[in-house]
Amino acid sequence: MRRSLGTVFIATCAVVLAITGLAPGSPPANPGSYESLPPELDRILRDYERAWRAKDASALADLFAEDGFVLSDGSPPAKGRVAIRKAYANAGGPLWLRALGHATDGDVGYIIGVFGHKQDGPVAGKFILALRRRAGGPWLIAADMDNSIAQPDATRP
Repeated sequence: MRRSLGTVFIATCAVVLAITGLAPGSPPANPGSYESLPPELDRILRDYERAWRAKDASALADLFAEDGFVLSDGSPPAKGRVAIRKAYANAGGPLWLRALGHATDGDVGYIIGVFGHKQDGPVAGKFILALRRRAGGPWLIAADMDNSIAQPDATRP
């Protein structure tokens, strides 16, 4: 089950990113392409936004599973809430997260999306949240992988 779900997860991520055209210099994502999430998944994005804007590393780390990972652009991997709290110690600011796709299967799931630093501004990057939960418990982030969308270099032909 793990292997097939992982394969489906990776294939789905590749397809969604290809369809949405998230390439360097791409314009803001079409708001019509954003996906509404079930309340229990939307809560994760809204709580993440609030904690990031408040520069609250502890609140951010609490959104993760005890052994969760953060794989951020330009930073070493952080594993576990203590390391995540440390990695996010000086992070924060304006942040808006928008889902492009999601799925759940039992106690695992994912959200694929984009982020920006202005509510209706350009897309600044993309992310994948791998999720899991214990029976009856809340969804927690098992892994957060994000990266920025590079701006085109005006000096390149």
